[in-house]
Amino acid sequence: MKPLHRTLLAAALLAAAPLLLAEVTESSIGKQLEKLRSLAPDKRPAATLQLALDIRALPAGMARLKLADALCHLSTEGDAGADTLQAVADTLAKSLADSPMPAKGDKPPMPYLDLANLVRYDQVTATLVDPLFAKAQQQLADQDAEVEKADFTLKDLHGKKWTLSELRGKIVMVNFWATWCAPCRLEMGELDRLYTFFEPQGLVILSITDEDGFKVNSFLGGSTYHPPILLDPGGSVHKLFHIEGIPRTFLFNRDGKLLSVAIDQRTLRQFLAMLQKTDLHN
Repeated sequence: MKPLHRTLLAAALLAAAPLLLAEVTESSIGKQLEKLRSLAPDKRPAATLQLALDIRALPAGMARLKLADALCHLSTEGDAGADTLQAVADTLAKSLADSPMPAKGDKPPMPYLDLANLVRYDQVTATLVDPLFAKAQQQLADQDAEVEKADFTLKDLHGKKWTLSELRGKIVMVNFWATWCAPCRLEMGELDRLYTFFEPQGLVILSITDEDGFKVNSFLGGSTYHPPILLDPGGSVHKLFHIEGIPRTFLFNRDGKLLSVAIDQRTLRQFLAMLQKTDLHN
């Protein structure tokens, strides 16, 4: 090989080195997904965005679809930002378009519902043309209509009864959580701050768990959490609100109209954005 050719080849290899080092595989993406929750909050949105782009670049197939759906579940924990959530939705939509899933009984498979959740509750867009995606969107709309009409009576940790319909005139947030749920625990401090600040203006936060009172009291220990914690033995209210994942928070206005739904952990900024739809002011 002539010296000039060797020089040009070496330059080309050096230029390509970063690309070779940045090459991603299904395995490497899976490992990054496992570590995503451990990242600092200010680092996580950028990492999530890069993962969405990396997954989208993989060959079409069920493996890519599973990774895209797993990222979707993680992306709604905390404040990822509009651009990141849109990239996650784009990746999941493309994965479903390239590798459609067959229906399971009368319900759309979970990836269609996960994409529909992003579109309905996190204000992203998706151009997926698929009857199962349309069915998932309609299912969520129907569930919200049922939630708006729902009523329940539950006891709190002190034995006091709370009935949702009797709270008309109040702004009500119904939050589903559990002691074992890490994202739930992360947002409890934010909910406590909201409750103590806005309670004088008529905000009520009902924190509902299907765990027993002994376990909840043991978890709380000596800490002070001001919103009432309601016990839902048997999970009947969970079923009434179609809870399949937690945390999940529903916001009702003073007339009992459903204003907003948070499908995962929310930061204080995100909760305040939800409350902007009410007449509360800070």
